[in-house]
Amino acid sequence: MSEAVTARRLKDHAASLETMTRFVLATLALASGVYTYLGVRSLLDGSAAIVFFAAIVYSAAVSVGMYGFWSYLMRFLPEMRDGASRLAMFAVMAVGSVMIVAMSSWLNAAALAGSAAVEQHLAETLEGYTGDLEQAHGNALGALSLLPDIQRAGERFARLADEERSSGALTGTSGAGSVVQLLTQMSAQMRELEANIRASQELVGTLFREGQEHLASMRGLVSEPGAIAPRSDRFAEQAVALAGVVSSLQQTSIAPSVARAAADLSGGFIAPVADGMSPDLAGRQDQVMATIRTSVDSQSKALSDAAAEILAQPKVAERRYVPLSSAEAVLRYAGDFVPSWAGAISIDLLPGVLIAIMSIVQGVIRRGDEQMADADRITAADMFRSIELHDALLALRQRQPAAGQSADAPTPAGNAVPPVPPRPAAAENVTPIALSERKRHDP
Repeated sequence: MSEAVTARRLKDHAASLETMTRFVLATLALASGVYTYLGVRSLLDGSAAIVFFAAIVYSAAVSVGMYGFWSYLMRFLPEMRDGASRLAMFAVMAVGSVMIVAMSSWLNAAALAGSAAVEQHLAETLEGYTGDLEQAHGNALGALSLLPDIQRAGERFARLADEERSSGALTGTSGAGSVVQLLTQMSAQMRELEANIRASQELVGTLFREGQEHLASMRGLVSEPGAIAPRSDRFAEQAVALAGVVSSLQQTSIAPSVARAAADLSGGFIAPVADGMSPDLAGRQDQVMATIRTSVDSQSKALSDAAAEILAQPKVAERRYVPLSSAEAVLRYAGDFVPSWAGAISIDLLPGVLIAIMSIVQGVIRRGDEQMADADRITAADMFRSIELHDALLALRQRQPAAGQSADAPTPAGNAVPPVPPRPAAAENVTPIALSERKRHDP
Protein backbone atom coordinates (compact mmCIF):
# COMPACT_ATOMS: atom_id res chain seq x y z
CA MET A 1 0.00 0.00 0.00
CA SER A 2 2.92 2.38 0.76
CA GLU A 3 4.28 2.04 -2.76
CA ALA A 4 0.85 2.69 -4.18
CA VAL A 5 0.57 5.84 -2.06
CA THR A 6 4.05 6.91 -3.20
CA ALA A 7 3.13 6.38 -6.83
CA ARG A 8 -0.05 8.40 -6.39
CA ARG A 9 1.83 11.25 -4.73
CA LEU A 10 4.51 11.26 -7.41
CA LYS A 11 1.80 11.57 -10.02
CA ASP A 12 0.37 14.56 -8.21
CA HIS A 13 3.81 16.18 -7.89
CA ALA A 14 4.62 15.60 -11.56
CA ALA A 15 1.32 17.21 -12.55
CA SER A 16 1.94 20.21 -10.27
CA LEU A 17 5.49 20.73 -11.66
CA GLU A 18 4.49 20.66 -15.31
CA THR A 19 4.16 24.46 -15.52
CA MET A 20 7.45 24.93 -13.69
CA THR A 21 9.16 22.52 -16.08
CA ARG A 22 7.98 24.47 -19.10
CA PHE A 23 9.15 27.71 -17.47
CA VAL A 24 12.60 26.24 -16.82
CA LEU A 25 12.92 25.04 -20.41
CA ALA A 26 11.85 28.40 -21.79
CA THR A 27 14.27 30.29 -19.52
CA LEU A 28 17.24 28.11 -20.44
CA ALA A 29 16.41 28.32 -24.15
CA LEU A 30 16.13 32.12 -23.91
CA ALA A 31 19.44 32.43 -22.04
CA SER A 32 21.18 30.26 -24.61
CA GLY A 33 19.67 32.34 -27.41
CA VAL A 34 20.94 35.59 -25.89
CA TYR A 35 24.53 34.36 -25.58
CA THR A 36 24.31 32.77 -29.01
CA TYR A 37 23.30 36.17 -30.39
CA LEU A 38 26.36 37.78 -28.80
CA GLY A 39 28.63 35.06 -30.17
CA VAL A 40 27.19 35.26 -33.69
CA ARG A 41 27.65 39.04 -33.85
CA SER A 42 31.40 38.62 -33.36
CA LEU A 43 31.57 36.34 -36.42
CA LEU A 44 29.43 38.18 -38.97
CA ASP A 45 30.62 40.99 -41.23
CA GLY A 46 28.56 43.57 -43.04
CA SER A 47 26.31 46.46 -42.20
CA ALA A 48 24.99 46.82 -38.68
CA ALA A 49 21.39 46.14 -39.75
CA ILE A 50 22.25 42.93 -41.60
CA VAL A 51 24.41 41.65 -38.77
CA PHE A 52 21.69 42.42 -36.21
CA PHE A 53 18.95 40.74 -38.25
CA ALA A 54 21.03 37.66 -39.02
CA ALA A 55 22.10 37.26 -35.40
CA ILE A 56 18.53 37.62 -34.14
CA VAL A 57 17.22 35.03 -36.61
CA TYR A 58 19.95 32.54 -35.74
CA SER A 59 19.57 32.96 -31.98
CA ALA A 60 15.76 32.68 -32.24
CA ALA A 61 16.12 29.47 -34.25
CA VAL A 62 18.46 28.08 -31.61
CA SER A 63 16.08 28.95 -28.75
CA VAL A 64 13.02 27.48 -30.48
CA GLY A 65 14.88 24.37 -31.56
CA MET A 66 16.24 23.73 -28.07
CA TYR A 67 12.84 24.22 -26.44
CA GLY A 68 11.11 21.89 -28.90
CA PHE A 69 13.84 19.23 -28.73
CA TRP A 70 13.86 18.99 -24.94
CA SER A 71 10.06 19.21 -24.75
CA TYR A 72 9.66 16.22 -27.06
CA LEU A 73 12.19 14.20 -25.12
CA MET A 74 10.64 15.11 -21.78
CA ARG A 75 7.26 13.93 -23.02
CA PHE A 76 8.24 10.70 -24.74
CA LEU A 77 11.42 9.34 -23.16
CA PRO A 78 9.98 8.71 -19.65
CA GLU A 79 7.09 6.78 -21.25
CA MET A 80 9.38 4.26 -22.96
CA ARG A 81 8.95 0.91 -21.16
CA ASP A 82 11.20 -1.51 -23.04
CA GLY A 83 14.97 -1.24 -23.03
CA ALA A 84 15.39 -0.98 -26.80
CA SER A 85 13.06 1.99 -27.10
CA ARG A 86 14.70 3.69 -24.13
CA LEU A 87 18.19 3.19 -25.59
CA ALA A 88 17.02 4.53 -28.93
CA MET A 89 15.66 7.66 -27.26
CA PHE A 90 18.89 8.14 -25.31
CA ALA A 91 20.83 7.81 -28.56
CA VAL A 92 18.62 10.49 -30.10
CA MET A 93 19.24 12.69 -27.05
CA ALA A 94 23.03 12.20 -27.39
CA VAL A 95 22.97 13.15 -31.08
CA GLY A 96 20.81 16.17 -30.35
CA SER A 97 23.13 17.25 -27.54
CA VAL A 98 26.13 17.14 -29.87
CA MET A 99 24.22 19.23 -32.40
CA ILE A 100 23.27 21.75 -29.71
CA VAL A 101 26.90 22.08 -28.62
CA ALA A 102 27.92 22.54 -32.27
CA MET A 103 25.36 25.22 -33.07
CA SER A 104 25.11 27.03 -29.74
CA SER A 105 27.45 26.10 -26.90
CA TRP A 106 30.70 27.22 -28.53
CA LEU A 107 29.06 30.53 -29.43
CA ASN A 108 27.92 30.86 -25.81
CA ALA A 109 31.51 30.25 -24.71
CA ALA A 110 32.67 32.89 -27.19
CA ALA A 111 30.25 35.38 -25.64
CA LEU A 112 31.29 34.45 -22.09
CA ALA A 113 35.07 34.36 -22.59
CA GLY A 114 35.68 35.77 -26.07
CA SER A 115 37.45 38.95 -24.96
CA ALA A 116 39.59 37.07 -22.46
CA ALA A 117 40.54 34.51 -25.12
CA VAL A 118 41.61 37.23 -27.56
CA GLU A 119 43.67 38.85 -24.79
CA GLN A 120 45.24 35.44 -24.19
CA HIS A 121 46.14 35.30 -27.88
CA LEU A 122 47.68 38.77 -27.71
CA ALA A 123 49.66 37.85 -24.60
CA GLU A 124 51.09 34.68 -26.15
CA THR A 125 51.93 36.53 -29.37
CA LEU A 126 53.65 39.22 -27.32
CA GLU A 127 55.70 36.57 -25.53
CA GLY A 128 56.79 35.13 -28.88
CA TYR A 129 57.82 38.54 -30.22
CA THR A 130 59.75 39.23 -27.01
CA GLY A 131 61.73 36.04 -27.50
CA ASP A 132 62.38 36.89 -31.14
CA LEU A 133 63.72 40.34 -30.25
CA GLU A 134 66.01 38.96 -27.58
CA GLN A 135 67.31 36.21 -29.87
CA ALA A 136 67.95 38.63 -32.74
CA HIS A 137 69.68 41.03 -30.35
CA GLY A 138 71.86 38.23 -29.00
CA ASN A 139 72.81 37.07 -32.49
CA ALA A 140 73.65 40.63 -33.54
CA LEU A 141 75.88 41.13 -30.48
CA GLY A 142 77.57 37.78 -30.85
CA ALA A 143 80.53 39.37 -32.61
CA LEU A 144 81.18 41.49 -29.51
CA SER A 145 82.59 38.39 -27.85
CA LEU A 146 85.41 38.58 -30.40
CA LEU A 147 86.24 42.17 -29.55
CA PRO A 148 88.70 41.39 -26.68
CA ASP A 149 90.67 38.96 -28.88
CA ILE A 150 90.84 41.48 -31.72
CA GLN A 151 91.95 44.23 -29.33
CA ARG A 152 94.68 42.05 -27.86
CA ALA A 153 95.92 41.03 -31.32
CA GLY A 154 96.02 44.65 -32.51
CA GLU A 155 97.80 45.83 -29.39
CA ARG A 156 100.33 43.01 -29.68
CA PHE A 157 101.19 43.88 -33.27
CA ALA A 158 101.45 47.58 -32.37
CA ARG A 159 103.69 46.85 -29.38
CA LEU A 160 105.98 44.62 -31.42
CA ALA A 161 106.24 47.34 -34.05
CA ASP A 162 107.22 49.90 -31.42
CA GLU A 163 109.77 47.56 -29.87
CA GLU A 164 111.28 46.73 -33.26
CA ARG A 165 111.43 50.41 -34.17
CA SER A 166 113.06 51.49 -30.91
CA SER A 167 115.32 48.61 -29.97
CA GLY A 168 115.26 46.03 -32.75
CA ALA A 169 113.65 43.45 -30.48
CA LEU A 170 112.83 41.12 -33.38
CA THR A 171 115.65 41.49 -35.89
CA GLY A 172 118.34 42.84 -33.59
CA THR A 173 118.54 46.06 -35.55
CA SER A 174 116.46 49.07 -34.61
CA GLY A 175 114.72 51.19 -37.19
CA ALA A 176 111.57 51.39 -39.28
CA GLY A 177 112.18 48.59 -41.69
CA SER A 178 109.98 46.07 -43.45
CA VAL A 179 109.19 44.21 -40.21
CA VAL A 180 107.91 47.38 -38.57
CA GLN A 181 105.90 48.12 -41.69
CA LEU A 182 104.27 44.64 -41.62
CA LEU A 183 103.47 44.80 -37.90
CA THR A 184 101.98 48.25 -38.31
CA GLN A 185 99.85 46.96 -41.22
CA MET A 186 98.49 44.07 -39.12
CA SER A 187 97.76 46.39 -36.20
CA ALA A 188 95.85 48.77 -38.49
CA GLN A 189 93.72 45.92 -39.84
CA MET A 190 92.84 44.80 -36.31
CA ARG A 191 91.92 48.36 -35.30
CA GLU A 192 89.74 48.72 -38.39
CA LEU A 193 87.92 45.49 -37.57
CA GLU A 194 87.48 46.67 -33.97
CA ALA A 195 86.01 49.97 -35.17
CA ASN A 196 83.52 48.13 -37.38
CA ILE A 197 82.37 45.99 -34.47
CA ARG A 198 81.92 49.02 -32.20
CA ALA A 199 79.94 50.86 -34.88
CA SER A 200 77.74 47.80 -35.29
CA GLN A 201 77.23 47.72 -31.53
CA GLU A 202 75.79 51.24 -31.55
CA LEU A 203 73.39 50.41 -34.40
CA VAL A 204 72.28 47.21 -32.69
CA GLY A 205 71.67 49.11 -29.47
CA THR A 206 69.52 51.67 -31.28
CA LEU A 207 67.43 48.97 -32.96
CA PHE A 208 67.03 47.07 -29.70
CA ARG A 209 65.73 50.16 -27.90
CA GLU A 210 63.24 50.74 -30.74
CA GLY A 211 62.05 47.15 -30.44
CA GLN A 212 61.60 47.52 -26.69
CA GLU A 213 59.42 50.57 -27.27
CA HIS A 214 57.18 48.52 -29.58
CA LEU A 215 57.02 45.75 -26.97
CA ALA A 216 56.01 48.27 -24.28
CA SER A 217 53.18 49.52 -26.48
CA MET A 218 52.03 45.98 -27.12
CA ARG A 219 52.02 45.16 -23.39
CA GLY A 220 49.87 48.21 -22.77
CA LEU A 221 47.38 47.11 -25.41
CA VAL A 222 47.11 43.64 -23.84
CA SER A 223 46.28 44.96 -20.36
CA GLU A 224 44.37 48.07 -21.44
CA PRO A 225 40.64 48.07 -20.56
CA GLY A 226 38.01 48.53 -23.22
CA ALA A 227 36.78 46.79 -26.35
CA ILE A 228 39.13 44.12 -27.63
CA ALA A 229 38.65 44.70 -31.39
CA PRO A 230 40.34 48.14 -31.64
CA ARG A 231 43.10 46.99 -29.30
CA SER A 232 43.73 44.00 -31.53
CA ASP A 233 44.04 46.26 -34.58
CA ARG A 234 46.59 48.52 -32.87
CA PHE A 235 48.44 45.46 -31.61
CA ALA A 236 48.74 44.24 -35.20
CA GLU A 237 50.31 47.57 -36.23
CA GLN A 238 52.90 47.34 -33.47
CA ALA A 239 53.59 43.70 -34.36
CA VAL A 240 54.38 44.62 -37.97
CA ALA A 241 56.75 47.37 -36.85
CA LEU A 242 58.47 45.04 -34.38
CA ALA A 243 58.91 42.37 -37.06
CA GLY A 244 60.76 44.97 -39.14
CA VAL A 245 63.08 45.74 -36.22
CA VAL A 246 63.84 42.04 -35.71
CA SER A 247 64.63 41.67 -39.41
CA SER A 248 66.96 44.69 -39.27
CA LEU A 249 68.77 43.24 -36.28
CA GLN A 250 69.44 40.05 -38.17
CA GLN A 251 70.79 41.96 -41.16
CA THR A 252 73.10 44.20 -39.10
CA SER A 253 75.00 41.33 -37.50
CA ILE A 254 78.74 41.95 -37.86
CA ALA A 255 79.59 38.24 -37.64
CA PRO A 256 79.69 37.70 -41.44
CA SER A 257 81.98 40.72 -41.79
CA VAL A 258 84.27 39.37 -39.07
CA ALA A 259 84.42 36.02 -40.83
CA ARG A 260 85.44 37.68 -44.11
CA ALA A 261 88.00 39.90 -42.39
CA ALA A 262 89.50 36.89 -40.62
CA ALA A 263 89.83 35.09 -43.93
CA ASP A 264 91.48 38.15 -45.46
CA LEU A 265 94.09 38.24 -42.69
CA SER A 266 95.50 34.93 -43.86
CA GLY A 267 94.53 34.76 -47.50
CA GLY A 268 95.33 38.38 -48.25
CA PHE A 269 98.59 38.47 -46.32
CA ILE A 270 101.18 40.52 -48.24
CA ALA A 271 104.65 40.55 -46.71
CA PRO A 272 106.96 43.38 -47.76
CA VAL A 273 110.34 42.66 -49.29
CA ALA A 274 113.18 42.62 -46.80
CA ASP A 275 114.96 45.98 -47.07
CA GLY A 276 118.01 45.21 -44.94
CA MET A 277 121.24 46.83 -46.10
CA SER A 278 123.14 43.61 -45.52
CA PRO A 279 122.29 40.06 -46.48
CA ASP A 280 122.37 39.07 -42.80
CA LEU A 281 119.77 41.67 -41.83
CA ALA A 282 117.59 40.79 -44.82
CA GLY A 283 117.68 37.14 -43.80
CA ARG A 284 116.67 37.99 -40.26
CA GLN A 285 113.84 40.15 -41.56
CA ASP A 286 112.57 37.26 -43.70
CA GLN A 287 112.63 34.94 -40.68
CA VAL A 288 110.70 37.43 -38.54
CA MET A 289 108.13 38.05 -41.29
CA ALA A 290 107.61 34.28 -41.63
CA THR A 291 106.98 34.10 -37.90
CA ILE A 292 104.53 37.01 -38.16
CA ARG A 293 102.76 35.20 -40.99
CA THR A 294 102.40 32.10 -38.81
CA SER A 295 100.98 34.24 -36.01
CA VAL A 296 98.57 35.93 -38.43
CA ASP A 297 97.42 32.54 -39.74
CA SER A 298 96.77 31.38 -36.18
CA GLN A 299 94.85 34.57 -35.36
CA SER A 300 92.88 34.28 -38.58
CA LYS A 301 91.89 30.70 -37.84
CA ALA A 302 90.77 31.58 -34.29
CA LEU A 303 88.63 34.47 -35.52
CA SER A 304 87.19 32.40 -38.37
CA ASP A 305 86.20 29.58 -35.98
CA ALA A 306 84.61 32.03 -33.53
CA ALA A 307 82.70 33.78 -36.33
CA ALA A 308 81.53 30.39 -37.66
CA GLU A 309 80.10 29.53 -34.23
CA ILE A 310 78.21 32.80 -34.17
CA LEU A 311 76.88 32.26 -37.69
CA ALA A 312 75.84 28.71 -36.76
CA GLN A 313 73.40 30.01 -34.15
CA PRO A 314 69.74 29.46 -35.17
CA LYS A 315 68.16 32.31 -37.04
CA VAL A 316 65.02 33.97 -35.81
CA ALA A 317 62.04 32.41 -37.55
CA GLU A 318 59.79 34.82 -39.36
CA ARG A 319 56.73 35.52 -37.24
CA ARG A 320 53.48 36.96 -38.54
CA TYR A 321 50.69 38.08 -36.26
CA VAL A 322 47.34 36.52 -37.16
CA PRO A 323 44.33 38.26 -35.56
CA LEU A 324 41.59 35.99 -34.22
CA SER A 325 37.92 36.58 -33.60
CA SER A 326 36.55 35.86 -30.15
CA ALA A 327 35.01 32.55 -31.30
CA GLU A 328 38.24 31.39 -32.94
CA ALA A 329 40.27 32.39 -29.88
CA VAL A 330 37.93 30.44 -27.57
CA LEU A 331 38.38 27.34 -29.71
CA ARG A 332 42.18 27.68 -29.88
CA TYR A 333 42.62 28.32 -26.16
CA ALA A 334 39.77 26.11 -24.97
CA GLY A 335 41.97 24.47 -22.33
CA ASP A 336 42.50 27.83 -20.60
CA PHE A 337 38.76 28.56 -20.33
CA VAL A 338 37.29 25.31 -19.05
CA PRO A 339 34.87 27.05 -16.60
CA SER A 340 33.43 29.18 -19.39
CA TRP A 341 32.98 26.14 -21.61
CA ALA A 342 31.37 24.24 -18.73
CA GLY A 343 28.90 27.06 -18.11
CA ALA A 344 28.05 27.44 -21.80
CA ILE A 345 27.43 23.71 -22.24
CA SER A 346 25.50 23.40 -18.96
CA ILE A 347 22.99 26.04 -20.07
CA ASP A 348 22.20 24.00 -23.17
CA LEU A 349 22.27 20.48 -21.68
CA LEU A 350 20.72 21.05 -18.24
CA PRO A 351 17.26 19.90 -19.51
CA GLY A 352 18.82 16.47 -19.97
CA VAL A 353 19.11 16.24 -16.17
CA LEU A 354 15.42 17.07 -15.85
CA ILE A 355 14.60 14.31 -18.34
CA ALA A 356 16.64 11.84 -16.30
CA ILE A 357 14.71 12.87 -13.18
CA MET A 358 11.38 12.41 -14.95
CA SER A 359 12.46 8.99 -16.22
CA ILE A 360 13.31 7.86 -12.69
CA VAL A 361 10.03 9.20 -11.31
CA GLN A 362 7.99 7.51 -14.03
CA GLY A 363 9.78 4.23 -13.35
CA VAL A 364 8.85 4.45 -9.66
CA ILE A 365 5.25 5.26 -10.58
CA ARG A 366 5.02 2.28 -12.92
CA ARG A 367 6.40 -0.08 -10.29
CA GLY A 368 3.87 1.23 -7.77
CA ASP A 369 1.02 0.80 -10.23
CA GLU A 370 2.04 -2.78 -10.94
CA GLN A 371 1.90 -3.68 -7.24
CA MET A 372 -1.51 -2.11 -6.71
CA ALA A 373 -4.58 -4.36 -6.44
CA ASP A 374 -7.42 -4.00 -8.94
CA ALA A 375 -9.61 -2.44 -6.27
CA ASP A 376 -6.92 0.21 -5.61
CA ARG A 377 -6.93 1.16 -9.25
CA ILE A 378 -10.71 1.92 -9.28
CA THR A 379 -11.69 5.50 -8.53
CA ALA A 380 -14.94 6.62 -6.88
CA ALA A 381 -16.22 7.72 -10.29
CA ASP A 382 -15.65 4.21 -11.62
CA MET A 383 -17.57 2.80 -8.64
CA PHE A 384 -20.55 5.06 -9.24
CA ARG A 385 -20.59 4.25 -12.93
CA SER A 386 -20.52 0.52 -12.11
CA ILE A 387 -23.43 0.91 -9.67
CA GLU A 388 -25.46 2.82 -12.25
CA LEU A 389 -24.74 0.18 -14.90
CA HIS A 390 -25.68 -2.60 -12.49
CA ASP A 391 -28.95 -0.91 -11.57
CA ALA A 392 -29.79 -0.28 -15.21
CA LEU A 393 -29.21 -3.94 -16.11
CA LEU A 394 -31.27 -5.08 -13.12
CA ALA A 395 -34.14 -2.80 -14.08
CA LEU A 396 -34.00 -4.03 -17.68
CA ARG A 397 -34.14 -7.65 -16.51
CA GLN A 398 -37.13 -7.01 -14.24
CA ARG A 399 -39.10 -5.37 -17.03
CA GLN A 400 -38.72 -8.41 -19.22
CA PRO A 401 -41.49 -11.03 -18.70
CA ALA A 402 -40.45 -14.03 -16.67
CA ALA A 403 -40.52 -17.46 -18.26
CA GLY A 404 -44.12 -18.80 -18.32
CA GLN A 405 -45.52 -15.47 -17.03
CA SER A 406 -47.64 -13.03 -18.95
CA ALA A 407 -45.93 -9.96 -20.17
CA ASP A 408 -48.73 -7.87 -18.55
CA ALA A 409 -48.19 -9.40 -15.07
CA PRO A 410 -47.37 -6.80 -12.50
CA THR A 411 -43.90 -6.77 -11.13
CA PRO A 412 -43.72 -8.14 -7.62
CA ALA A 413 -43.42 -5.51 -4.99
CA GLY A 414 -40.41 -7.26 -3.53
CA ASN A 415 -38.51 -6.76 -6.79
CA ALA A 416 -39.07 -3.04 -6.98
CA VAL A 417 -36.02 -1.19 -8.23
CA PRO A 418 -34.65 1.05 -5.54
CA PRO A 419 -33.94 4.58 -6.56
CA VAL A 420 -30.32 5.33 -7.51
CA PRO A 421 -28.73 7.66 -5.06
CA PRO A 422 -27.38 10.85 -6.57
CA ARG A 423 -23.67 10.84 -7.38
CA PRO A 424 -21.55 13.48 -5.64
CA ALA A 425 -20.26 16.25 -7.86
CA ALA A 426 -16.66 15.66 -6.81
CA ALA A 427 -16.80 11.89 -7.20
CA GLU A 428 -14.75 11.96 -10.38
CA ASN A 429 -11.60 12.89 -8.44
CA VAL A 430 -12.09 10.75 -5.32
CA THR A 431 -10.14 7.49 -5.12
CA PRO A 432 -11.03 4.49 -2.95
CA ILE A 433 -7.97 5.23 -0.81
CA ALA A 434 -9.16 8.79 -0.28
CA LEU A 435 -12.68 7.55 0.62
CA SER A 436 -11.26 5.16 3.18
CA GLU A 437 -9.11 7.89 4.68
CA ARG A 438 -12.10 10.28 4.83
CA LYS A 439 -14.35 7.63 6.42
CA ARG A 440 -11.73 6.93 9.08
CA HIS A 441 -11.42 10.59 10.05
CA ASP A 442 -15.15 11.48 9.86
CA PRO A 443 -17.08 11.10 13.21
